Amino acid sequence: MTQNDTIRRIAGAVKADSFKMAALSGEERNAALRKVAAALKDREEEIFAANRLDLENAEKVQLAAPIVKRLKFDEAKLRDVIAGIESLTQLPDPLFKVLLDREMDEGLHMKKVTCPIGVIGVIFESRPDALVQIASLCLKSGNCAILKGGSEAANTNRILYETIHKAGVEAGLPEHFLTLIESREDIGALLKCDEYIDLLIPRGSNAFVQYIMENSRIPVMGHADGVCHIYVDKAADMSIAAPIIADAKTQYVAACNTVETLLVHRDAAPALLPAIQKLLSGEGKDAAGKTFPKVELRGDEGTQKLIPCLAAEDADWDQEYVDYILSIKLVDSLEEAIDHINLHGSHHTDCIITEDEAAAEKFMMLVDSAGVYQNISTRFADGFRYGFGAEVGISTGKLHARGPVGLEGLVTYKYKITGKGHIVADYSEGRKAFHFKDF
Repeated sequence: MTQNDTIRRIAGAVKADSFKMAALSGEERNAALRKVAAALKDREEEIFAANRLDLENAEKVQLAAPIVKRLKFDEAKLRDVIAGIESLTQLPDPLFKVLLDREMDEGLHMKKVTCPIGVIGVIFESRPDALVQIASLCLKSGNCAILKGGSEAANTNRILYETIHKAGVEAGLPEHFLTLIESREDIGALLKCDEYIDLLIPRGSNAFVQYIMENSRIPVMGHADGVCHIYVDKAADMSIAAPIIADAKTQYVAACNTVETLLVHRDAAPALLPAIQKLLSGEGKDAAGKTFPKVELRGDEGTQKLIPCLAAEDADWDQEYVDYILSIKLVDSLEEAIDHINLHGSHHTDCIITEDEAAAEKFMMLVDSAGVYQNISTRFADGFRYGFGAEVGISTGKLHARGPVGLEGLVTYKYKITGKGHIVADYSEGRKAFHFKDF
């Protein structure tokens, strides 16, 4: 049996169990989630030991610092994923919800009801905590999941998977509710399993996501880039602008919702840019006395006249740095900022800092992104912070799900129609007529 055959056999078994998974009650799924949370807590020392091995290996091959930061799975990250699981148990069941209840004719009744998507394949890089978030969201939404994590997190992913899988099966979930594949070569075989896998969610670099999209007939949901912007309007409150920008750039530099380009109205630039330069110099402090990491600034010609910085090149406006680098451009109007974001952005998350409500409303109306904010950090683009419990990823598409993809993005719906011998000929030939009535 070839490796392709092995992956197809695994995917077929997952598909068969997806129908069992879809039939479980909300109480059964919540009970399994609580058992998973307890198991993760019980095995925390083993999990941390596995993660230390991955971190040691990362140091040997000199992985970039932002990637190592993503890779680390410590007490704080364990606490966060367990809190996410616990919050999921408190959320309403996304399944079996009646979205439409309509009488089409006497005795002819239609309901539109939510149901799981089925089998979701998630391919992700670097972040072991993503495995826990994905597994718990799929469990809550009644989906089976096939996971492929990055090799740099192999030890951590393996013990997290084993812990979650064992707890889930002991709680009564079907054997294949969660599956982990570990070989990079398995990805190619997985992409060809379109009769078994209903949705792919890739989480990684632009090139990686594009590869997935171009090499599979399975629907793909997610985003390729995280080129996020903050526009500082001429009516901005300067006391909040610099701290927001510093948070959006440095709070977690490796995240897809980190700001990469700062657009500044020319009238606001003389006051703002020196404050930004000082705060991100590595020595500046905010009003609370907090220091921020040093950020390399790259500016256009107007920016360079106001603060010391490197010259920005055309490629910088389209760049997701995943590093302590910020490109800065001066603009003459709100409209110019909007045009720049729609041309160079990735439709992920973009923010305006302004006290002008009309300007904010126009920005939010015309910027074509999944998240549009006023006066807050772009780092708020996160399923947990939205109250979704966690997220399986962020989608910049416009079909089915957009923005942080939580439970609602992992369910679809079906139409259930019951009748009493009704046939279409009666309606097409005029013997009967529809009289739609919604309940």
